[in-house]
Amino acid sequence: MIGVLIPAHNEQALLGQCLQAVLLAGQHARLEGETVSVVLVLDSCSDHSAEIAAGFDIHVLHIQARNVGAARSLGAQWLLKQGARWIACTDADSLVAEDWLVEQLALNSDAVCGTVAVDDWGTLIDAPAQARYHAAYEARDGHRHIHGANLGISARAYRQAGGFEPLSCHEDVQLVKQLQACGARIAWSHRPKVTTSARLDCRAAGGFGDYLKSLLALPAADQHQPDSRPDTL
Repeated sequence: MIGVLIPAHNEQALLGQCLQAVLLAGQHARLEGETVSVVLVLDSCSDHSAEIAAGFDIHVLHIQARNVGAARSLGAQWLLKQGARWIACTDADSLVAEDWLVEQLALNSDAVCGTVAVDDWGTLIDAPAQARYHAAYEARDGHRHIHGANLGISARAYRQAGGFEPLSCHEDVQLVKQLQACGARIAWSHRPKVTTSARLDCRAAGGFGDYLKSLLALPAADQHQPDSRPDTL
Protein backbone atom coordinates (compact mmCIF):
# COMPACT_ATOMS: atom_id res chain seq x y z
CA MET A 1 0.00 0.00 0.00
CA ILE A 2 1.13 3.54 -0.82
CA GLY A 3 0.25 6.32 1.60
CA VAL A 4 -0.30 9.99 0.88
CA LEU A 5 -0.02 12.37 3.81
CA ILE A 6 -1.50 15.88 3.82
CA PRO A 7 -1.56 18.19 6.86
CA ALA A 8 -4.01 21.08 6.83
CA HIS A 9 -4.90 24.11 8.91
CA ASN A 10 -7.90 26.10 7.66
CA GLU A 11 -7.47 25.21 3.99
CA GLN A 12 -11.06 25.40 2.75
CA ALA A 13 -10.16 27.57 -0.25
CA LEU A 14 -7.64 25.17 -1.78
CA LEU A 15 -8.29 21.80 -0.16
CA GLY A 16 -10.80 20.44 -2.66
CA GLN A 17 -8.56 20.80 -5.69
CA CYS A 18 -5.62 19.37 -3.74
CA LEU A 19 -7.57 16.22 -2.87
CA GLN A 20 -8.86 15.83 -6.43
CA ALA A 21 -5.31 15.92 -7.76
CA VAL A 22 -4.01 13.43 -5.19
CA LEU A 23 -6.82 10.95 -5.85
CA LEU A 24 -6.20 11.21 -9.59
CA ALA A 25 -2.51 10.48 -9.03
CA GLY A 26 -3.52 7.42 -7.03
CA GLN A 27 -5.36 6.00 -10.03
CA HIS A 28 -2.40 6.09 -12.42
CA ALA A 29 -2.14 2.97 -14.59
CA ARG A 30 1.55 2.52 -13.80
CA LEU A 31 0.66 1.87 -10.16
CA GLU A 32 -0.89 -1.38 -11.45
CA GLY A 33 -3.83 -1.22 -9.09
CA GLU A 34 -1.82 -0.94 -5.87
CA THR A 35 -3.92 0.55 -3.09
CA VAL A 36 -3.30 4.22 -2.40
CA SER A 37 -4.51 5.46 0.97
CA VAL A 38 -4.82 9.21 1.52
CA VAL A 39 -4.81 10.61 5.05
CA LEU A 40 -5.65 14.23 5.73
CA VAL A 41 -4.67 15.55 9.15
CA LEU A 42 -6.81 18.52 10.10
CA ASP A 43 -4.92 20.54 12.68
CA SER A 44 -6.90 23.07 14.72
CA CYS A 45 -9.27 23.82 11.84
CA SER A 46 -12.07 26.32 12.45
CA ASP A 47 -13.24 26.63 8.83
CA HIS A 48 -15.06 24.23 6.48
CA SER A 49 -12.09 21.97 5.77
CA ALA A 50 -13.74 19.00 7.49
CA GLU A 51 -16.94 19.37 5.46
CA ILE A 52 -14.94 19.57 2.23
CA ALA A 53 -12.89 16.50 3.16
CA ALA A 54 -16.07 14.53 3.86
CA GLY A 55 -16.85 14.61 0.15
CA PHE A 56 -13.75 12.60 -0.77
CA ASP A 57 -12.76 8.96 -0.34
CA ILE A 58 -9.97 9.66 2.11
CA HIS A 59 -9.19 9.16 5.79
CA VAL A 60 -9.38 12.19 8.06
CA LEU A 61 -7.60 12.59 11.38
CA HIS A 62 -7.99 15.49 13.78
CA ILE A 63 -5.40 17.09 16.02
CA GLN A 64 -5.34 20.27 18.10
CA ALA A 65 -1.62 21.02 18.03
CA ARG A 66 -1.21 23.92 15.58
CA ASN A 67 2.04 22.22 14.71
CA VAL A 68 2.76 20.88 11.24
CA GLY A 69 5.41 18.47 12.47
CA ALA A 70 3.01 16.90 14.93
CA ALA A 71 0.33 16.69 12.23
CA ARG A 72 2.67 14.99 9.75
CA SER A 73 3.89 12.61 12.45
CA LEU A 74 0.34 11.60 13.36
CA GLY A 75 -0.54 10.96 9.73
CA ALA A 76 2.64 9.00 9.08
CA GLN A 77 2.07 6.81 12.13
CA TRP A 78 -1.46 6.06 10.94
CA LEU A 79 -0.26 5.12 7.46
CA LEU A 80 2.46 2.85 8.83
CA LYS A 81 -0.10 1.04 10.98
CA GLN A 82 -2.17 0.46 7.84
CA GLY A 83 0.84 -1.17 6.20
CA ALA A 84 2.09 1.60 3.92
CA ARG A 85 5.40 0.82 2.22
CA TRP A 86 5.84 4.39 0.97
CA ILE A 87 4.70 7.73 2.37
CA ALA A 88 4.27 10.57 -0.12
CA CYS A 89 3.81 14.00 1.43
CA THR A 90 2.20 17.09 -0.01
CA ASP A 91 0.47 20.23 1.26
CA ALA A 92 -3.16 21.27 1.13
CA ASP A 93 -2.40 24.37 -0.97
CA SER A 94 -0.60 22.32 -3.63
CA LEU A 95 -1.48 20.29 -6.72
CA VAL A 96 0.38 17.09 -7.51
CA ALA A 97 0.82 15.91 -11.09
CA GLU A 98 -1.09 12.89 -12.36
CA ASP A 99 2.16 10.87 -12.43
CA TRP A 100 3.48 12.24 -9.12
CA LEU A 101 3.41 8.94 -7.25
CA VAL A 102 4.76 6.78 -10.06
CA GLU A 103 7.62 9.23 -10.61
CA GLN A 104 8.54 9.15 -6.91
CA LEU A 105 8.54 5.36 -6.85
CA ALA A 106 10.39 5.02 -10.15
CA LEU A 107 13.45 6.72 -8.61
CA ASN A 108 14.02 3.56 -6.52
CA SER A 109 15.40 5.47 -3.54
CA ASP A 110 14.86 5.51 0.20
CA ALA A 111 13.53 9.05 -0.06
CA VAL A 112 12.69 11.57 -2.76
CA CYS A 113 13.01 15.34 -2.47
CA GLY A 114 11.09 16.94 -5.32
CA THR A 115 10.82 20.48 -6.58
CA VAL A 116 7.79 22.77 -6.69
CA ALA A 117 6.54 25.27 -9.24
CA VAL A 118 4.48 28.31 -8.30
CA ASP A 119 1.11 28.01 -10.00
CA ASP A 120 -0.08 31.62 -9.82
CA TRP A 121 2.04 34.48 -8.55
CA GLY A 122 -1.04 36.68 -8.20
CA THR A 123 -0.69 40.42 -7.72
CA LEU A 124 1.15 40.53 -4.38
CA ILE A 125 4.48 39.13 -5.60
CA ASP A 126 6.05 41.80 -7.81
CA ALA A 127 8.23 41.09 -10.85
CA PRO A 128 11.59 41.80 -9.12
CA ALA A 129 10.74 39.37 -6.32
CA GLN A 130 9.72 36.71 -8.86
CA ALA A 131 13.00 37.23 -10.69
CA ARG A 132 14.96 36.81 -7.46
CA TYR A 133 13.08 33.61 -6.74
CA HIS A 134 13.77 32.09 -10.15
CA ALA A 135 17.42 33.15 -10.04
CA ALA A 136 18.01 31.11 -6.90
CA TYR A 137 15.65 28.19 -7.44
CA GLU A 138 17.16 25.09 -9.05
CA ALA A 139 14.34 23.34 -10.94
CA ARG A 140 16.52 20.44 -12.03
CA ASP A 141 17.77 17.03 -10.96
CA GLY A 142 20.46 17.35 -8.32
CA HIS A 143 18.86 20.36 -6.62
CA ARG A 144 18.99 20.68 -2.84
CA HIS A 145 15.52 22.02 -2.12
CA ILE A 146 13.29 20.39 0.49
CA HIS A 147 9.53 20.81 0.37
CA GLY A 148 6.93 19.10 2.50
CA ALA A 149 4.71 19.60 -0.55
CA ASN A 150 6.83 17.15 -2.58
CA LEU A 151 8.53 14.61 -0.39
CA GLY A 152 8.48 10.81 -0.38
CA ILE A 153 9.96 8.31 2.08
CA SER A 154 10.00 4.54 2.27
CA ALA A 155 8.49 3.09 5.44
CA ARG A 156 11.80 1.45 6.35
CA ALA A 157 13.80 4.66 5.98
CA TYR A 158 11.16 6.69 7.82
CA ARG A 159 11.31 4.35 10.81
CA GLN A 160 15.10 4.24 10.76
CA ALA A 161 15.33 8.04 10.70
CA GLY A 162 12.92 8.43 13.61
CA GLY A 163 10.11 10.15 11.74
CA PHE A 164 8.84 13.71 11.74
CA GLU A 165 9.64 15.75 14.81
CA PRO A 166 6.92 17.99 16.35
CA LEU A 167 8.36 21.19 14.91
CA SER A 168 6.21 24.17 13.98
CA CYS A 169 8.31 24.68 10.84
CA HIS A 170 11.13 22.94 8.92
CA GLU A 171 9.99 19.50 10.04
CA ASP A 172 10.65 18.35 6.48
CA VAL A 173 14.22 19.70 6.52
CA GLN A 174 14.86 18.04 9.87
CA LEU A 175 13.61 14.67 8.60
CA VAL A 176 15.91 14.86 5.58
CA LYS A 177 18.84 15.62 7.91
CA GLN A 178 17.92 12.54 9.92
CA LEU A 179 17.70 10.47 6.74
CA GLN A 180 21.14 11.66 5.66
CA ALA A 181 22.56 10.75 9.08
CA CYS A 182 21.20 7.23 8.61
CA GLY A 183 22.85 6.88 5.22
CA ALA A 184 19.57 6.83 3.31
CA ARG A 185 19.65 6.99 -0.48
CA ILE A 186 17.97 10.30 -1.34
CA ALA A 187 16.93 11.25 -4.87
CA TRP A 188 17.01 15.01 -5.44
CA SER A 189 14.75 14.99 -8.45
CA HIS A 190 12.80 17.32 -10.70
CA ARG A 191 10.68 14.45 -12.06
CA PRO A 192 7.82 14.35 -9.50
CA LYS A 193 5.85 17.52 -10.29
CA VAL A 194 3.97 19.66 -7.77
CA THR A 195 2.62 23.17 -8.11
CA THR A 196 2.01 25.29 -5.04
CA SER A 197 0.48 28.61 -4.16
CA ALA A 198 2.32 31.91 -3.77
CA ARG A 199 0.14 33.04 -0.91
CA LEU A 200 1.76 35.20 1.72
CA ASP A 201 -0.61 34.27 4.57
CA CYS A 202 1.35 31.08 5.20
CA ARG A 203 0.14 28.51 7.72
CA ALA A 204 3.60 27.88 9.22
CA ALA A 205 5.72 30.81 10.33
CA GLY A 206 9.10 30.66 8.63
CA GLY A 207 7.81 28.55 5.76
CA PHE A 208 7.47 29.10 2.03
CA GLY A 209 5.19 32.11 2.34
CA ASP A 210 7.58 33.89 4.66
CA TYR A 211 10.43 33.16 2.25
CA LEU A 212 8.44 34.89 -0.50
CA LYS A 213 7.88 37.83 1.83
CA SER A 214 11.62 38.06 2.38
CA LEU A 215 12.13 38.42 -1.37
CA LEU A 216 9.64 41.27 -1.46
CA ALA A 217 11.51 42.99 1.36
CA LEU A 218 14.78 43.14 -0.59
CA PRO A 219 15.64 46.42 -2.30
CA ALA A 220 14.82 46.31 -6.00
CA ALA A 221 18.49 46.69 -6.96
CA ASP A 222 19.64 43.84 -4.71
CA GLN A 223 19.78 40.63 -6.74
CA HIS A 224 21.15 38.53 -3.88
CA GLN A 225 18.99 36.07 -1.98
CA PRO A 226 18.50 36.18 1.79
CA ASP A 227 21.05 34.09 3.66
CA SER A 228 18.33 31.99 5.27
CA ARG A 229 16.66 29.57 2.89
CA PRO A 230 13.79 27.66 4.53
CA ASP A 231 13.72 24.91 1.92
CA THR A 232 17.32 23.87 1.37
CA LEU A 233 20.17 21.95 2.94
